[in-house]
Amino acid sequence: MPERPYTSRNAPPSIARVALRLLPLQVVFRGGEALLPLALAAWFGRSAATDLYYLLAAYFVFVGTILTAAFQDSGAIAVLVEVEARAPETLEHVLGSLFGHTLVVGAIVAVGLGLPAAVMAMATSHSPWLAAELTAAMTAGVMATSLRAFYVGVLNARGAFHAHPVASGAGIAVVWILLAGARHAMGVVAIPVALLVGELTAAGVLATWVRRAEGLRIVPSLLRPEPVRRIFSLVRLETTGALITRINPLVDQIMAGLARVAGGGTLLRYATDVAALPTSILQLTVFPVLLTRLAHESANRDRFVATTRGALGAVVGLAAAVSVLIIALRHPLCVLLFSHGAMDAAGVQRITSILPWALVGAAPFGALLVLARAHVALQNSRIMPGMGVLNSVLNAGLNAVFVTRWGLAGIALSTSVTYVVVALVFWWRLPKAVL
Repeated sequence: MPERPYTSRNAPPSIARVALRLLPLQVVFRGGEALLPLALAAWFGRSAATDLYYLLAAYFVFVGTILTAAFQDSGAIAVLVEVEARAPETLEHVLGSLFGHTLVVGAIVAVGLGLPAAVMAMATSHSPWLAAELTAAMTAGVMATSLRAFYVGVLNARGAFHAHPVASGAGIAVVWILLAGARHAMGVVAIPVALLVGELTAAGVLATWVRRAEGLRIVPSLLRPEPVRRIFSLVRLETTGALITRINPLVDQIMAGLARVAGGGTLLRYATDVAALPTSILQLTVFPVLLTRLAHESANRDRFVATTRGALGAVVGLAAAVSVLIIALRHPLCVLLFSHGAMDAAGVQRITSILPWALVGAAPFGALLVLARAHVALQNSRIMPGMGVLNSVLNAGLNAVFVTRWGLAGIALSTSVTYVVVALVFWWRLPKAVL
């Protein structure tokens, strides 16, 4: 592929500079999202109802991946960057086609996979009406999330990275308001209902941003120009890999039941939320910029290699340092975060014991995220289904072995070991010219 000329509009962004600009925006506008699990722990504690919610939430995250993986951190970014550089006059036509297919596929996926979940949950749950209410709200949430992901992908491809935290801030503010007002009357059903309205709010802000700030008029259509066909080819493979991988949280929640700990799935979820802190800020600030930068540099080997290796060193080093700090302070940190409201002291102690095993995988997970984006930027999506199978099979097998010996901590450890292996294989499978 010949190297693309850079213009003022499509010049590759500086990762460090843009990330530093995004950091205060993410802290201000998305801080409420980071604090939400703490509020849920205090307001709802651990119970059969919260376990049902988190089990269904894991399933619907899995379902939503079919749609969100098509736009965020996907090959669609690389293709849109190329379209704007080479044929900017066709961009609105391409985006209209993508939007039209998002609406159609989103409705089919949400309903087609939401109804079986509702039937199964109602048939197996001790609270069938609760299961029905949760699945209904989460099914609608899948459609709302796909709309938000579409607009985030469009804006990230154009370098408007600051739009997402602003929109998410508006959405999460609505979530907090609704949860505070409805949790007593609705119980855990208030959680997915509030999240649904928050997603719709964020999608509305992003749609307005695309139209007014970016000057793009996106009219949905079902035409399939060449760039859209290429995007479908790439994201089909990426989504398959991501979808297989997303089975992991669902398997983890099922395995948590074998640990025979009251509210075990809830406690495992809270521990993994804390363990995600070392990479969460990077995912909000660095990784969206990294993919766009790598997509611009994919035709220039020297720049691509330098960016990939520099990002690997920085991400792994930062994630490891923060993980060590959290492990050292885990007991007072967990008491500070979770010892409130309905969460009992024994539950807090369980979270503390799980946390180190989950944090072992933070640095490898950071490396995995960098290397996956390197493959996507190279439009090397054909490896993603196989990587997803490796991830899921290894995690499930290690879960079965570790849970009988170490309980909930063993489930966390299996995920960490899986991240190490998958990161190494991602590195090994990079094209030889990049290594």
